[in-house]
Amino acid sequence: MGVRERPDTDPGTGADVKRGAAGRSYDPDRLFLHPDDDLAPNRPGETLRAGLDASRTGRWSLLLARLLGRHPVEDAWRRALAAEQLVGAALEALTPGGWEVLHSVVLPGDAVVSHLLIGPGGVFCIHTEPVRRAGPVRVDEAFVRAPGERHPRPVVRWARQSAARCAPVLARGCGFPVRVRGMVVLVGASEVAAPGDDDVAVLMERQVAGLGMLGGVLRPERVDRVHTVARNRRVWLGC
Repeated sequence: MGVRERPDTDPGTGADVKRGAAGRSYDPDRLFLHPDDDLAPNRPGETLRAGLDASRTGRWSLLLARLLGRHPVEDAWRRALAAEQLVGAALEALTPGGWEVLHSVVLPGDAVVSHLLIGPGGVFCIHTEPVRRAGPVRVDEAFVRAPGERHPRPVVRWARQSAARCAPVLARGCGFPVRVRGMVVLVGASEVAAPGDDDVAVLMERQVAGLGMLGGVLRPERVDRVHTVARNRRVWLGC
């Protein structure tokens, strides 16, 4: 994933090259990233997939837990994975317009950035959150309150904290200031009541396509630079 738009061949070397947001061809092998350190191939929900694959809870145990009214963590993981796949596909659709996207960026302490969107409109640290019941979702400076749920979810705070952690890492790697804005995408919400002046944007999944209209923040060469730094897993180790 990430930079992959138009495969080509270097006329001088015959090597396979790709084109980034600035339209410049380059050989991805020259990024000197070990495959284990390159986040660009990550699929949406990569860390959730890994958790589900590693789960030792059998199908019958899950069924029994549901019959007893329990809530297996694997069910929550599957809902979250479906949400990240939906939002990830919508973000991938923005790449022809000069945007880049990375999925499942793991930060120290096991925090995970669902999606990191980089493009003409800036850099967005996106947390994807499924909402199970239709109805208005209320948002304040820290929490999301979904219909029918007893406890609010601190996802706005998480998105803000993740963005604050990502910004200095990217600035250090790029050599220029990088502003990162937190964003929460609610999957399944029919309406969102959020303060208009908050520093974390809260969207419904159908609004993701509109991000492609944003611009005027990063030039194409800077989009490429931020993406090149962000895709390196090792830059996040000191986050």
